[in-house]
Amino acid sequence: MKSKTEFKHEALLDPSDIQDLLKAISKGLGKGKLEFSDDKGTLSLGSQGLLYVKVTASDEDDRQQFDIKVRWEKAPKTLSKKPPKIES
Repeated sequence: MKSKTEFKHEALLDPSDIQDLLKAISKGLGKGKLEFSDDKGTLSLGSQGLLYVKVTASDEDDRQQFDIKVRWEKAPKTLSKKPPKIES
């Protein structure tokens, strides 16, 4: 399969299939490597260090949904452990 820089997949699944998908994502995060693939190609991601997570949920009219967004930097920024010098 060819390598991709973006992966997108949409499907109608029953709750147990979605539970399996979330378990696979959880397992991959624990190992520090996620691999997404379909018949169009594969996208591999490697996570390390602290990850940013955003969880949102809504209940509007006849539609309910939740979103989970996780992101990280490929090369995390190194920050100084010393305070700056400030003169007054």
